[in-house]
Amino acid sequence: MPAIAAQRMTAAEFMELPEDPHEIRRELVNGEIIVGSIPAYDHGRCFGKLFAMLSAHIEAHGLGELASDIDNTVSKFTVRRPDLFFFSTARLHLTSRQRVHGPPDLCVEFVSPSSVRADRVEKFAEYAAYGVMNYWIIDPAARTAEAFVLKDGAYALAAQGADEDVVHFPPFPELAIPLGKLWWSPTQRARE
Repeated sequence: MPAIAAQRMTAAEFMELPEDPHEIRRELVNGEIIVGSIPAYDHGRCFGKLFAMLSAHIEAHGLGELASDIDNTVSKFTVRRPDLFFFSTARLHLTSRQRVHGPPDLCVEFVSPSSVRADRVEKFAEYAAYGVMNYWIIDPAARTAEAFVLKDGAYALAAQGADEDVVHFPPFPELAIPLGKLWWSPTQRARE
C-alpha cells in the first residue's frame, strides 16, 4: 500500500486564512495549525500594565511602535503571534497596515501554564533563528521577568528580576520597570 504524504501548510497559506474565531487564537508551527485559548485574567492584566509602561516610554521618546497579537512569519512553515512586539523607528519600514515583513526588535511573551514549553523552548529557538534581537519572558505566576539579547545567533541572558525588583531591560536601558506593578498584590492573590 502506498504511503500518504501529509502536506504542511506554508506561512503564506496560513496568512490567507480568515480571522480567528471568537475566543480562539491560532498559530502555525512547522506547517501545522496550533489552536490556543484566550489567556486568563492575570495574564491579560500583567500584559496591560507592561503595555502601558512601554507604550508611554516609546511614544515619549519617539522610539518606534509597540503592537500586540499580530501574526509574524518566522519561517516558511511557522507563524507566531507574540503577546507584544516592538519595531524601532529605523525599522518601521518592515511593518505595514496588514503585516509584519521582518523580525521585530523585541518580542515579549507572557508565560501561562499551557505555554511554558512554547515560550521557553520553541519560541526561544524560533525567534533567535528569525533574528529577533531582544526577547523577554514574563511569568506572572512565578512573578519573574527575563530579558535575552541575541548574540552570535543565540540568546544570552541580559537581565532578570522578580517580585518587587525594578529592572532595566534592553532595548530600553533608560526605562525603569517596577515589576511589582505588574503582579497581583497579596490581597488580590488571596481572591484566587
